[in-house]
Amino acid sequence: MNKFILKPLPPEVDLETREILKKCIEAGRCLAELKGICKTIPNENILINTLALQEAKDSSAIENIITTHDELFKEELFSDYIGNAAAKEVQNYSTALKKGFKLIQRNNLLTNNIILEIQKELERNRAGFRTQAGTELVNPATGKVVYTPPQQPDEIVSLMGNLETFINDQNLSDLEPLVKMAMIHYQFESIHPFYDGNGRTGRIINILYLVLQELLDLPVLYLSQYIIETKSEYYRLLQAVRDENAWSEWVLYILEGVIVTSRNTIRIIQNITDLMSDYKHRIRKKYKFYSQDFLNILFNHPYTKIDFLVQTLGVTRKTAAKYLDELSEGGLLKREKIGVNHYYINEPLFELFTRREG
Repeated sequence: MNKFILKPLPPEVDLETREILKKCIEAGRCLAELKGICKTIPNENILINTLALQEAKDSSAIENIITTHDELFKEELFSDYIGNAAAKEVQNYSTALKKGFKLIQRNNLLTNNIILEIQKELERNRAGFRTQAGTELVNPATGKVVYTPPQQPDEIVSLMGNLETFINDQNLSDLEPLVKMAMIHYQFESIHPFYDGNGRTGRIINILYLVLQELLDLPVLYLSQYIIETKSEYYRLLQAVRDENAWSEWVLYILEGVIVTSRNTIRIIQNITDLMSDYKHRIRKKYKFYSQDFLNILFNHPYTKIDFLVQTLGVTRKTAAKYLDELSEGGLLKREKIGVNHYYINEPLFELFTRREG
């Protein structure tokens, strides 16, 4: 059996087939609809924060880092108090994603330096690209080695340099951006440049590339749940590209993921919009302290604490507690306590992100 040698991008294969182009059009329409509906939310941070946390949870679950939504949201509010290791890792993912988004906004590029920054946030170290041989990808069920990525440091650096050029230089390939995204994800996972965090970093690169290509304005499309639901197919098709040069099947799989995930995300955003509208009318009707900033706080995170109101609205802690307690008494929030701290749950918003648990 010949040893597989990972080649630079782009591959010498025709990916402008009728089936792929048709799928690209459908995926592009879904992304355009998603991009448009994001504008219906008054504060973009509501989507970035809530959906990034959901993605962080799903993407980490693929790597068997398991946490509940309750643990994750508590960790976000009371990290010093909770100390849940899995929740902390998920929080690192969310932080890395947001940092990557800010960096590509600033630079209008997705460079290896940015990829290194993302991985540093994920793993909380500065290990950088692999410099030692010995990395192998193993089937956890059988213990069999299924793939050996490039081993030599200079080969890893060379392939990552080619990947950086492919991501940012439009002259290198005139393929559809979504086709290129599928190629980029395959290539990054096949280079496997880091000792740890490759899967999560690769999934962050996906969404940042969509923003870079202006297919989306915000990082709100996340393929992790789709990958979880089709995990065996995901790994089978990745390996089929290596073994059989089966690029078309891989690209079609990713395009289908974009379509399915876009539609699911559109539904989530519609539900958030409807819920915000309901809360807006109910609070304005009954409470004198309504403001758009106050409403945004209640939807910026499923769990709210007094500090959020103090920092954003400039009110005293006593006043902030009074506002939140009144909403709790009125059934709009649920008050809970951890240690000496109170926090308040927006239960309908929480349920939007927890319906898949259990």
